[in-house]
Amino acid sequence: MAKFELSAFTDEYSQDFTKQIEGMLANGIKYTEIRGVNGTNVAKLTVDEAKEAKKMLDANGLKVWSVGSPLGKKKLTDDINKHMDEVKHVCELANIFETPRIRVFSFYVPDTKNIAQYREQVMDNMNKMLETSKPYGVILCHENEKGIYGEKVEGCLDIMKTFNGGYKCIFDPANFVQADVTTYPDAFEQLKDYIYYMHIKDCRPDKTIAPAGKGIGMIPEILRELNKRDETIVLTLEPHLRVFAGLANLEESGSTTEIVDQYPTSEAAFNAATNALKGVIASL
Repeated sequence: MAKFELSAFTDEYSQDFTKQIEGMLANGIKYTEIRGVNGTNVAKLTVDEAKEAKKMLDANGLKVWSVGSPLGKKKLTDDINKHMDEVKHVCELANIFETPRIRVFSFYVPDTKNIAQYREQVMDNMNKMLETSKPYGVILCHENEKGIYGEKVEGCLDIMKTFNGGYKCIFDPANFVQADVTTYPDAFEQLKDYIYYMHIKDCRPDKTIAPAGKGIGMIPEILRELNKRDETIVLTLEPHLRVFAGLANLEESGSTTEIVDQYPTSEAAFNAATNALKGVIASL
């Protein structure tokens, strides 16, 4: 039987980092996948700002699970060498936060229906990210995301096999649903040996986000399979049940049509997402 630990994108609780900590404590969440601090994306934090955030977490017995960075969430036409400066900075921040993990993506491609033609450039870019990060002793964790090379299972598998453990797999059920991928058994069965941790948000047939177990992402079924493992498995909540400050900046197009305000406040949305996941875990 597995032990499930909860992490969360706590900037969905509040922009205010002090309140993010309050939300973690109130919901019994030990880890944050740190993405936004006082309205600033984690990749834009200064060293001093990162040290102050770490100090606040330490004071409350909380930890950073992963740096929820936007690394690799770039167009193939963007300057890759300039992007490597950002990679170095985020790696430095990960060291400050005392986490080895950094969430990354595999670059937006112009045409996901003819994705193979972009493979060489994508792999070259990802190799640059990997080589740039190595001196910092970090683990780059790839998230499947609509519009990128690793949008579907085939792209994710390609990355996992090409780099032979150099990249770890984050499995996001809702993102797969939005890319018209069946999460279970199809995607899970193909990626199960590579799954390092999960992002938890569910998705309805109309592509809008739902709490865990309330969509077609098959989260209960996936967690039931993972529960057969004798290990600790971290699940990062990504509520997306309410439009929150800074959300548009996380999307290439600025579109957030898949997220609708289902709760009166960000705090209520975050609490509902947490309770839904806890309910799924309790039912296993």
